[in-house]
Amino acid sequence: MPALTDTLRKLNPWHEGKYLRRKLSHATPSSPPITTRAAYGLIALYALSYFVPFYLSRTTRPSPTLTRDAPSVIRARIRSVTLSCLACTGVTYVVLSRAGNTGGTTPPEALHLLGLWPVGLWDSLRALFLTALLFAGPLFSYLVVDRGWADWVRLEPVRDVWAEWTTWRNIIAGPITEEMLFRSASIPLMHLAASPPTTTIFLTPVIFGLAHVHHLYEFRLTHPGVPAAAALLRSAFQFAYTTLFGAYATFLYLRSGSLLAVCAVHAFCNCMGLPQIWGRVEPVAAAAVPVVPVMVGGDVGEGERDALLRGGNRGRPSILWTVAYYVLLVGGAVMWYRNLWVLSESGNGLVPGSAFSGGSA
Repeated sequence: MPALTDTLRKLNPWHEGKYLRRKLSHATPSSPPITTRAAYGLIALYALSYFVPFYLSRTTRPSPTLTRDAPSVIRARIRSVTLSCLACTGVTYVVLSRAGNTGGTTPPEALHLLGLWPVGLWDSLRALFLTALLFAGPLFSYLVVDRGWADWVRLEPVRDVWAEWTTWRNIIAGPITEEMLFRSASIPLMHLAASPPTTTIFLTPVIFGLAHVHHLYEFRLTHPGVPAAAALLRSAFQFAYTTLFGAYATFLYLRSGSLLAVCAVHAFCNCMGLPQIWGRVEPVAAAAVPVVPVMVGGDVGEGERDALLRGGNRGRPSILWTVAYYVLLVGGAVMWYRNLWVLSESGNGLVPGSAFSGGSA
C-alpha cells in the first residue's frame, strides 16, 4: 500500500513526475509566443507603473517637508502599488492564457507560473530556513546579544508591524507588492519567451534594482546637506544590493514556483538588513553608553568617573560574543552555499533542475 505522501503527490497536477514531463513537452517551442526583448520591455513598463505614480499625486510626491516615511504618504503609496500590481498580474495572466490557445500554457499552468498555486507552504519554509543560514551571525547578535528573544516572548515585533506604518510597509506591503510585480508578474513572461534560467536570473533583477534608484531624488530632497557624491554612492550601493537580492529571489522563484516563498524571504531580509562585517559586536544599550570625561577638573569627579566606567564595562559583552558572531556569519554562509540546491529544490519548480548548469538537483 503506497504511503499517504506519495498518494497525495500523485494527485497533485504539478507533481514532478507528472507536471514537468507535460511542461517539458512544449518547453522549447520552435517559435516562442513572445521574444525576450518584448518580455523585458513589458517588465520595464511594469516597473514604471510601480513608482511613477508616486510623483503624479500631491499625496505621494515627496517634498522637503513631506518624506516617504510620513504615514499619509505610506498609505497612499500602498494603495497605488497594490492597484499597479493587480493590473500587471492581470496583464500577464491574459498574455499567458492567450499563449495557451496556441499550444503554450493553459490557465491552470498560468496560475502556477504566477506562483499562486500550489501555495508551496513547505517550500516556503525551506527557502526561509536556507536564507536564515546567511544571517546566522546577525540572528545571534539580535536574539542573544541584544536579547531580542525577550521581545519575541512579549510579541513586541508582531505588535510593531500593526502599530507602525513604516514597519508595515517594510515587512508586509513592500515585500508582497514588489514580489508580485517583479517575480509573479514578470518571470512568467521570460518563461513564455523561452529564455534560459540564467538569463532570467541575471537580467530581470537589473530592472528591480533600477526601480529603487528613484530614492536618490527623495533622499536629495529630504537631506539637502548631504554632498551629491555621497548621495550618488549611497544610491549605487542600493542598486547593487537590490539587484543581487533580485537575482537570489528570482532563483528561488524558479526553483520553488511559489510566490509565498519569495515574499517570506523578502520580508525576512528586510527585517535583518545588511549584516555587520567588521567591528566588535555589542548590544545596543552598551553601544549607547555615553563617553565619560577624562580630563582633570571636569564636571565628573574621579570616584564618579570610576563608577561609571565600571558600570559601562559590566554592560559590555565578552569578546567571545564577537568571535561567536563572525564564526556563525562565515559558517552560515558556507552552510547556505552547500545547501543552496538541496533546500531550494521543489517538485513545483517552474523549470527542472537540469536546466541549471552546475546545479545538483
